[in-house]
Amino acid sequence: MPVRNFRDFVCWQLSYELQREVFAFTASGPASNDFKFRDQIRDSSASSPRNIAEGFGRYLAGDFAQYLRWARASIMETQSSLIDARDSRYVPPALFARLYNLSAAALTATTNLMLAKQRQAAASRASRRASSSLPRGTPNLRRRPAVASPPEQPAAAPAHNTTERQRRR
Repeated sequence: MPVRNFRDFVCWQLSYELQREVFAFTASGPASNDFKFRDQIRDSSASSPRNIAEGFGRYLAGDFAQYLRWARASIMETQSSLIDARDSRYVPPALFARLYNLSAAALTATTNLMLAKQRQAAASRASRRASSSLPRGTPNLRRRPAVASPPEQPAAAPAHNTTERQRRR
C-alpha cells in the first residue's frame, strides 16, 4: 500500500514519539530549569519529524533523502543531549534508557528510509540517462550544436589621420 501521508512512516511516528517524550520530561524537574539545555533538546527532537514531513512533501526521492539526512542528524543531536541529561542527572537511568532506545529505533527507521530513497533517486537518474541515449547515427536535437566563433580579424586602420571632430566640419 503506498504511503499517502508523512504520518504513515514509522520513522516519523518514532521521531514524533521521541519529541513528545522529550517535551514531557523537560516540562518539570531539573531539566525545566536549565533553559538553554531544555530549549536545545526540544529543538533537536522537534526537528526530526518536521524534516521527515517536509521531505515527504518534496515528491522527488533525492530531495526526500536529503531531508532524511537532516532528520538523522537531529536524532543524533537529541541522543547527545540525552547523554548530557543523564550525566547532569536531569533524567533517571530508566527513563534515559527508554528515551535512548526510542531515539535509536527512530534513527534506524530513518536511516533505512533514507537509503531506500537514495537508491530510488539513483535508479531514476540511471533511467533518465538510459532513455536519453539515442541510436548511433541519430542526431541529438536536444543538444545545442556547437557554434564556431568567427575568425579573428585585425582591427581596421583608419583611412587617414583625422579626428572625429575634423571629419564633422
